[in-house]
Amino acid sequence: MKKTLIYPLLACAAILWGVSFILTKELFLTEPALTVTELVFLRLLLATAVTIPALALMRKLEPIRKGDLKWFLLLSFAEPFCYHLCETGGVQLVSGSLASVIIATIPLFVPFGMAAVYREKVRGATLVGVLLSMVGLGLILFGSKEGMTGNSPLGLLYLAGAVVVAVAYTLLLVKVVKRYRPITITAYQNVLGMIYFVLLLLMFDKGNIFVLHYTPKFVGLILALGIFCSTLAYAFYNVGIRHLGASAACIFTNTIPIFSLIAAICLGQEVFSWNKAVGIVVVIVGVILAQREG
Repeated sequence: MKKTLIYPLLACAAILWGVSFILTKELFLTEPALTVTELVFLRLLLATAVTIPALALMRKLEPIRKGDLKWFLLLSFAEPFCYHLCETGGVQLVSGSLASVIIATIPLFVPFGMAAVYREKVRGATLVGVLLSMVGLGLILFGSKEGMTGNSPLGLLYLAGAVVVAVAYTLLLVKVVKRYRPITITAYQNVLGMIYFVLLLLMFDKGNIFVLHYTPKFVGLILALGIFCSTLAYAFYNVGIRHLGASAACIFTNTIPIFSLIAAICLGQEVFSWNKAVGIVVVIVGVILAQREG
């Protein structure tokens, strides 16, 4: 696949993930009784209900090859299980825009993980691009109306855990991304991740999921998160890793706060400032620099 096609897919993944923080926050405001486990389970249930039948009808659901099941079990345990427990738990306790900024630090650590595990060389342009993007993210963060105040320390700890899990997921993904279609990997991740969450629901939910208020708004938000953010976004990201490599593809997650910020401004959760505008430009420059060859 040509790079000119891969970059728009990665940008779409970043857009969907950026908006997901705001939609998740809106869900908790819409249904206060909703728990993290219930939200992620419903999100994965809807994603699975769409992707598995569609792939089966198109005869594109590849079977898991002998010896690869352990990698899929580990992948699914990392993401969506551990990652979404940490990320969604963090979003519940801090602002959506701050959560997206913390998640956007993932590219800072992936190149070092790839170097340590797979002996992949860390390019100078990648490091400079990542660091420049971090500066831009700082401008976006401190240009927000909340900054670092008014946010739960536990929420920040959850999000830090999500960053660690995301790096581990990226390192595991390298094991299978060349042997399966990206949408196949995403579909199996959602199925296995949903099974992990079923076990949690059976142990701790006590039937609360059946008494939630399934209003049109609630269902619409879950559908958007399940189909677009848990399925299409991951499929696009997997395409990027398959063709560009993990270190280059994950740089696009630095743009997530830009789209979270735009969505928050549109919903009235944030206000525009020049700090944010400059930060957005700096992040984009960093992403472009990190994609340079050599």
